[in-house]
Amino acid sequence: MNDEARTNIGTPAPASESPAPEELRAQIERTRDELGKTVEALAAKTDIKARAKQKAAAVKEQAAEKATLVSDRIRTKTERAAHLVKDKTADPDPLFDQAGRAATAARANRTPLLVAAGAALVVVLLVRRSRGRRR
Repeated sequence: MNDEARTNIGTPAPASESPAPEELRAQIERTRDELGKTVEALAAKTDIKARAKQKAAAVKEQAAEKATLVSDRIRTKTERAAHLVKDKTADPDPLFDQAGRAATAARANRTPLLVAAGAALVVVLLVRRSRGRRR
């Protein structure tokens, strides 16, 4: 095998002239770089422990991002709820007014309420009395 056959492996030289020595050196250097990168890539693929650590780190980072996002959402919703509660309870006068109207209506309608309670009491007494006679 001559020198020309060894230097032309993989990249054919032009048919009319042979490559210059500098060109050959550059081609050899590129081939070495490519081979080195290929070997590094293959070594990285076979290093299962390192790949597992990388994957675990990526999952951990992703979980931290999601936790931050969820906590931000919770904080935002809590602030909205607090603001809503504050708005609803800031002026208690309408609530007091409604309670006062309800109390007034209950006082005005005492008679029907007392009649209904008395009727219920009579029914309970009659039921008890009729059960007592059956024994």
